[in-house]
Amino acid sequence: MAEKSLLGSDETPVYPVTQDEKNLGLLAHIVTLISSFIAPLIIYILKKNESEFVAAHAKESLNFQITVVIVCVICFISIIGILFLWVVGFYSLILVIVATIRASEGKLYKYPFCIRLLK
Repeated sequence: MAEKSLLGSDETPVYPVTQDEKNLGLLAHIVTLISSFIAPLIIYILKKNESEFVAAHAKESLNFQITVVIVCVICFISIIGILFLWVVGFYSLILVIVATIRASEGKLYKYPFCIRLLK
Protein backbone atom coordinates (compact mmCIF):
# COMPACT_ATOMS: atom_id res chain seq x y z
CA MET A 1 0.00 0.00 0.00
CA ALA A 2 1.23 3.48 -0.84
CA GLU A 3 2.20 5.82 1.99
CA LYS A 4 1.21 9.43 1.29
CA SER A 5 3.08 12.47 2.59
CA LEU A 6 4.32 15.91 1.54
CA LEU A 7 7.10 14.07 -0.26
CA GLY A 8 4.73 11.95 -2.32
CA SER A 9 3.92 8.27 -2.21
CA ASP A 10 5.51 5.14 -3.53
CA GLU A 11 4.57 1.52 -4.01
CA THR A 12 6.31 -1.62 -5.11
CA PRO A 13 5.32 -2.81 -8.59
CA VAL A 14 3.72 -6.25 -8.87
CA TYR A 15 6.19 -7.32 -11.55
CA PRO A 16 10.00 -7.60 -11.40
CA VAL A 17 11.91 -4.53 -12.57
CA THR A 18 15.22 -4.83 -14.43
CA GLN A 19 18.21 -2.61 -13.77
CA ASP A 20 17.79 -0.96 -17.20
CA GLU A 21 14.19 -0.06 -16.32
CA LYS A 22 15.33 1.40 -12.99
CA ASN A 23 17.99 3.45 -14.79
CA LEU A 24 15.53 4.84 -17.34
CA GLY A 25 13.01 5.53 -14.57
CA LEU A 26 15.49 7.56 -12.56
CA LEU A 27 16.71 9.27 -15.72
CA ALA A 28 13.13 10.43 -16.42
CA HIS A 29 13.26 12.36 -13.14
CA ILE A 30 16.84 13.56 -12.75
CA VAL A 31 17.25 14.94 -16.27
CA THR A 32 14.36 17.36 -15.61
CA LEU A 33 16.84 19.45 -13.64
CA ILE A 34 18.32 20.56 -16.96
CA SER A 35 15.52 19.94 -19.47
CA SER A 36 12.19 20.47 -17.65
CA PHE A 37 9.49 18.41 -19.37
CA ILE A 38 11.35 17.61 -22.64
CA ALA A 39 13.35 14.61 -21.35
CA PRO A 40 10.44 12.76 -19.72
CA LEU A 41 8.35 13.40 -22.83
CA ILE A 42 11.01 11.83 -25.05
CA ILE A 43 11.47 8.87 -22.68
CA TYR A 44 7.72 8.34 -22.52
CA ILE A 45 7.31 8.43 -26.30
CA LEU A 46 10.20 6.02 -26.87
CA LYS A 47 9.53 3.53 -24.06
CA LYS A 48 5.75 3.62 -23.38
CA ASN A 49 5.14 0.33 -25.21
CA GLU A 50 8.25 -1.45 -23.91
CA SER A 51 8.11 -1.00 -20.14
CA GLU A 52 5.22 -0.18 -17.80
CA PHE A 53 7.69 0.88 -15.12
CA VAL A 54 9.53 3.37 -17.33
CA ALA A 55 6.27 4.67 -18.82
CA ALA A 56 4.81 5.23 -15.34
CA HIS A 57 7.88 7.18 -14.17
CA ALA A 58 8.10 9.20 -17.38
CA LYS A 59 4.36 10.08 -17.21
CA GLU A 60 4.59 11.05 -13.56
CA SER A 61 7.69 13.17 -14.17
CA LEU A 62 6.10 14.82 -17.20
CA ASN A 63 2.90 15.60 -15.30
CA PHE A 64 4.89 17.07 -12.41
CA GLN A 65 7.04 19.23 -14.64
CA ILE A 66 3.95 20.59 -16.42
CA THR A 67 2.42 21.33 -13.00
CA VAL A 68 5.58 23.17 -11.91
CA VAL A 69 5.55 25.28 -15.08
CA ILE A 70 1.88 26.18 -14.50
CA VAL A 71 2.54 27.11 -10.85
CA CYS A 72 5.57 29.21 -11.84
CA VAL A 73 3.56 31.08 -14.48
CA ILE A 74 0.80 31.78 -11.93
CA CYS A 75 3.39 32.95 -9.38
CA PHE A 76 5.09 35.13 -11.97
CA ILE A 77 1.80 36.76 -12.99
CA SER A 78 0.96 37.71 -9.40
CA ILE A 79 3.28 40.24 -7.82
CA ILE A 80 3.31 38.50 -4.43
CA GLY A 81 3.86 35.14 -6.13
CA ILE A 82 7.21 36.27 -7.54
CA LEU A 83 8.54 36.22 -3.98
CA PHE A 84 7.58 32.55 -3.66
CA LEU A 85 9.19 31.27 -6.87
CA TRP A 86 12.24 30.15 -4.91
CA VAL A 87 9.99 28.03 -2.65
CA VAL A 88 8.47 26.32 -5.70
CA GLY A 89 11.94 25.70 -7.14
CA PHE A 90 13.38 24.35 -3.89
CA TYR A 91 10.39 22.09 -3.19
CA SER A 92 10.37 20.73 -6.74
CA LEU A 93 14.12 20.02 -6.47
CA ILE A 94 13.54 18.00 -3.29
CA LEU A 95 10.68 16.07 -4.92
CA VAL A 96 12.75 15.29 -8.03
CA ILE A 97 15.52 13.91 -5.81
CA VAL A 98 13.03 11.78 -3.85
CA ALA A 99 11.47 10.50 -7.11
CA THR A 100 14.91 9.65 -8.47
CA ILE A 101 15.75 7.66 -5.34
CA ARG A 102 12.44 5.79 -5.47
CA ALA A 103 12.96 4.92 -9.15
CA SER A 104 16.47 3.63 -8.40
CA GLU A 105 14.94 1.43 -5.67
CA GLY A 106 12.50 -0.03 -8.22
CA LYS A 107 9.41 1.60 -6.71
CA LEU A 108 6.60 3.42 -8.49
CA TYR A 109 6.45 7.05 -7.27
CA LYS A 110 3.60 9.57 -7.21
CA TYR A 111 4.36 13.28 -6.76
CA PRO A 112 2.12 15.18 -4.34
CA PHE A 113 0.16 18.21 -5.60
CA CYS A 114 0.49 17.07 -9.22
CA ILE A 115 -2.02 17.69 -11.99
CA ARG A 116 -2.16 14.38 -13.84
CA LEU A 117 -2.84 15.41 -17.42
CA LEU A 118 -1.49 12.12 -18.83
CA LYS A 119 -3.29 9.14 -17.36
